[in-house]
Amino acid sequence: ILTAPLPQERGGNNSFTHEALTLKYKLDNQFELVFVVGFQKILTLTYVDKLIDDVHKEFRDKYRNEFQQKGALGLLNGTFDFKDDFMRLLRDAEESSRVRAPTVMKTFEQSLKSQKTVKCMIETRGEKPKEKVKNKKNKGSKKDGTEAVAAPSKTSAGDKQLSAAGDKEELTKDEILQKNREEFFRRHMKAGEKSRSPKPDAQKEKGKKPRVWDLGNSNAKVLDYSNSATNGSAEACPVEEFDPDMALGDKNREPGRLYDLEYESDDEAEEEKVVQNPSKPSVKKGGLGGMFGMLKGLVGSKSLTREDMDPVLEKMKDHLIAKNVAAEIAVQLCESVAKKLEGKVMGTFTTVTSTVKQALQEALVQILQPQRRVDVLRDVMDAQRHRRPYVITFCGVNGVGKSTNLAKISFWLIENGFSVLIAACDTFRAGAVEQLRTHTRRLNALHPPESHGGRTMVQLYEKGYGKDAAGIAMEAISYARNQGFDVVLVDTAGRMQDNAPLMTALAKLIAVNAPDLVLFVGEALVGNEAVDQLVKFNKALADHSMAQTPRLIDGIVLTKFDTIDDKVGAAISMTYITSKPIVFVGTGQTYCDLRSLNAKAVVAALMKA
Repeated sequence: ILTAPLPQERGGNNSFTHEALTLKYKLDNQFELVFVVGFQKILTLTYVDKLIDDVHKEFRDKYRNEFQQKGALGLLNGTFDFKDDFMRLLRDAEESSRVRAPTVMKTFEQSLKSQKTVKCMIETRGEKPKEKVKNKKNKGSKKDGTEAVAAPSKTSAGDKQLSAAGDKEELTKDEILQKNREEFFRRHMKAGEKSRSPKPDAQKEKGKKPRVWDLGNSNAKVLDYSNSATNGSAEACPVEEFDPDMALGDKNREPGRLYDLEYESDDEAEEEKVVQNPSKPSVKKGGLGGMFGMLKGLVGSKSLTREDMDPVLEKMKDHLIAKNVAAEIAVQLCESVAKKLEGKVMGTFTTVTSTVKQALQEALVQILQPQRRVDVLRDVMDAQRHRRPYVITFCGVNGVGKSTNLAKISFWLIENGFSVLIAACDTFRAGAVEQLRTHTRRLNALHPPESHGGRTMVQLYEKGYGKDAAGIAMEAISYARNQGFDVVLVDTAGRMQDNAPLMTALAKLIAVNAPDLVLFVGEALVGNEAVDQLVKFNKALADHSMAQTPRLIDGIVLTKFDTIDDKVGAAISMTYITSKPIVFVGTGQTYCDLRSLNAKAVVAALMKA
């Protein structure tokens, strides 16, 4: 017997696979029944959905009265004579999948050709379609230019004769075509004459003059550094002043603690408002009509139907999309809530809107709460007992903040007493190594060796640019093992999910070095793009890995969370599509702006009107 939780909140996913067996199930919320069909995974059975629907309907209708009298729990020890009915439904489902109606060809009357008349299909000699005449380019227009000028004079007499005889007979098609052509050349020649203009006698002076701003400094020599001998010299550059308070941010924080993400809801005590129909006249609040208006949306001892929930679910779907949830995931979430609530009996003083909203909130909290919690500090201490470094690899697309948040995580690990080695494996982007070098210098200034018994808490391992990233990571891990570093943070180059060569290099780095944790760094600003990035990153890691069980993404770092206000839908999209937890949340520019995800706070921001 296989026991597994039914993923009600994963909309559209009503199957469970275990080794070579696949189970498909359907829920009956009214009588609290579960119908399950099991079959071998390698079989492609197209009639399984029809079979489970037919069995559900037949079984429920046959034993409806017994369920209503005794309930589903009261019939657990009973027997059901349903074998013959099941075999009949199975045969019908199999036959329906085999028998397919042959395709019927259209008759002549149903085709578009039958609608054409004989007259429109007749072509006269020398006649050209109007479309071809319009689209045909005038080749050799330079050669025919003289003929075009002389043509009006020759045909002027003919025009007079045609105008005189116009009352008697119409012009032929060739004559109309010739007349239109002459008119076109006449207009073209006039436009050419107008466009000609005499050349200016005085030409503009060559060279670029400096722009003079109205409110700027007229003395440009003060700002001219082009001839300076010290430009670009490291010795001549002024020493950067470093303010520890600015880098740390909050002074009242507890060192080494990872605070939860906070969100202050302005409408915690806000009650749900019943919207009246604007087409009807408004009723005074104190009257009897106001009381009936309040009770209008209440459902008393009635099972919910899909028709009751559809208007509310449509509004919920639009609300989720407006909060930056991917459109496809918003549809699946609403579909899962509808399946969970369909047939459920509601209380007397409960609105459909509040019931659907409550079910959606529970589904969102369950999605954000990880099935497997990633405890980095515990895993680092476990690696210490085995006398090896704990390796974390950061990957993601360009410009999401991998290096910045790597420095924040380094600071958090240092404050918890762990030494960190940063591996500069971004050998492609200009300035990537220098950026990590600056972070390393600042982190050592905040935590000097004197404060840790002469031990250097953070160090950078770099080999320059243009080198193999997988080889640098391997050397860094070996160096950390020999020097006794606790954690190795591997910084990789940003790459788009569609770039096959770079994704192959990333899969090679992960497969060769086997890091303990692979973190995908994504920004909270994205919507539908978050789904595409994560799906293609996981697919690329699986396709380009040589191992039988390829290493995929283990967790997510959500960055730039302080820039989105309450549009927190990217967190839902990322966790829904991968079922992986959000380990860290970046919320600012200082080293202390690192948080852990609070599922209830995110859902509160998501459900805010």
